[in-house]
Amino acid sequence: MPQEKTIIISVGGSMIVPNDIDTVFLTQFKTLILDYVSRGFRFVLIAGGGKTARKYQNAANEITPLTKDDMDWLGIHSTRLNAHLLRSVFVHEAHPRIVTSPHDDIDWKESVLIGAGWRPGCSTDYDAVLIAKNLSISKLINLSNIDYVYTDDPRKNPEAKKIEKIEWKEFRKLIPSEWDPGLSSPFDPVAAKECEKIGMEVAILNGNNLENIRAYIDGQSFLGTVIYPNTL
Repeated sequence: MPQEKTIIISVGGSMIVPNDIDTVFLTQFKTLILDYVSRGFRFVLIAGGGKTARKYQNAANEITPLTKDDMDWLGIHSTRLNAHLLRSVFVHEAHPRIVTSPHDDIDWKESVLIGAGWRPGCSTDYDAVLIAKNLSISKLINLSNIDYVYTDDPRKNPEAKKIEKIEWKEFRKLIPSEWDPGLSSPFDPVAAKECEKIGMEVAILNGNNLENIRAYIDGQSFLGTVIYPNTL
C-alpha cells in the first residue's frame, strides 16, 4: 500500500467524549473513514483521553494527592477506554489488537488500526507521531474542537490572531515547553519536539467539520493550521 494512501489521525478525546459520548460525531466519522476505505485508503486512528481522563484525574487527586505518573496512568487508561470504543465502532474493519506501544512491530492487513496511550510523560499526540514514524508516514491529522491554532488564547486575548501555516520552531514558542498531565494545548510539547526533529507535517483541524477534513485529505482548500518542517 503506497504511503500516501495511509492516513494517521489523532482523534482528540474532546471529539469522542466532549461531555458524554458523542455518538453523532462517531457515526459521521465512521461514514467518512469508510468512504475513503472504499477508495483504497487505510487509517491509523489514535484515541485521546479528553474529559474522561480529566474527570478521573481530578476526582482521584481531590481525594489523594497524586504524582505526575499516577495522573498520567489515569489518562493513559482513559485513552485505552476510548480506543476500545473506536475499535468497537470499526469492529468489522479494524485490526483486532489496539496498539499501546508505538515501538511494536506493527503487522496489520486491515483497513483500520486503532492506537491509544503508551507511557507516562507524553500524550497520545506523541504516540501518534511515533507510530507515524514507525510506519513511515510523514503527515498527521490532529482532530480537536478548534478551527485554528492562535497566537494566544482567543478567549482571553481578543488580539490573538489565527495561524494558517507555521514552522515548528515558531510553533514551539507558543506552547509550554514540557508535558503535564491534563495539559490543554493544541499539540503536546513532547510531540512537537519530535515532529521538529524528524520533519513531520501536522494539520490541526476541527473534527466537527467533516467536510473540511475531506478537503484536506483531497488536497483542496481547507480551514485549519498546518505546522510544517523548518525551512532553515
